Amino acid sequence: MSIQLDTTAVEKMKSFHCETKCTWCDGCGDYGIWTAIKRALSELGYSPWQVLLCYDVGCHGNMSDKLNGYRFHGLHGRVLPFAAGAKLANMNVPVIAHGGDGASFSEGVGHLVHSIRSQYPVTFILHNNANYGLTTGQASSLTWQGQPMNTNPNGMAEQTLPSMDFVFSLQPTFVARGFSGNIPQMVEILKAAIQHRGFAFVDMLQACPTYNHFATHEYLLSKCYDANAEGHDVKDFEKARYLATHNADRIATGILYQNEDIPNFYERLVPRQGKKTQAVDEVEKVDISELMKEFI
Repeated sequence: MSIQLDTTAVEKMKSFHCETKCTWCDGCGDYGIWTAIKRALSELGYSPWQVLLCYDVGCHGNMSDKLNGYRFHGLHGRVLPFAAGAKLANMNVPVIAHGGDGASFSEGVGHLVHSIRSQYPVTFILHNNANYGLTTGQASSLTWQGQPMNTNPNGMAEQTLPSMDFVFSLQPTFVARGFSGNIPQMVEILKAAIQHRGFAFVDMLQACPTYNHFATHEYLLSKCYDANAEGHDVKDFEKARYLATHNADRIATGILYQNEDIPNFYERLVPRQGKKTQAVDEVEKVDISELMKEFI
């Protein structure tokens, strides 16, 4: 069977190429996600200068200098506030934020909560390898019970945070799950997420060959299945939540839930209604000398 390639998308993908060499461990899931994000943006017709890619601290954050484009590398757990602010300043620019499971469900969990609650029109990719890989394999909030890690040789004393159930409890409008070993599916998920009206939460399960010896590439390959290919209705909230949280036998991937009927944060801002310009267009120098006299 021959595969027809979109030559325009191929050329655009080449424009994301960067000479900086990748330094992830062999077999790291970040290679797949790195490829998928470039393919998704290219197939949507974007060039590097037309998007903003925001990265948290962690192994995934080393992607920030491995592709061309406008990129921001933030503080640990704090990528979402920056991404939201950038998007609200210019709604014409797609903003994709990346974060690891450690930063996003520990240091930055409050930002994640309010990003979903506020419906910031941002795509968020959770690089979920169930550990702090960059700092040599400490347990994260999403590390499985009973798994020996470098700082927890007897397993975690705390309970694993039920991340997907937690996300669904916040009434999201877009939830998807991908697997770093399935690039074509990740591309389709990311294209839908980038075009979504509000906040898009994408849980990317990925292998960490150096420190995660339980959710390996082989394990995920054997467990993951495409729920959309099996006829899942993405508008069914309760079924989506069930599929997202019941993973003992099989792990559902694909777009699990999407609701385009809920206005995003920007659309609910009364002062912005009817505006033809973006906030970034309205920046100007203001003489505050008279105001400062009150403090002299």
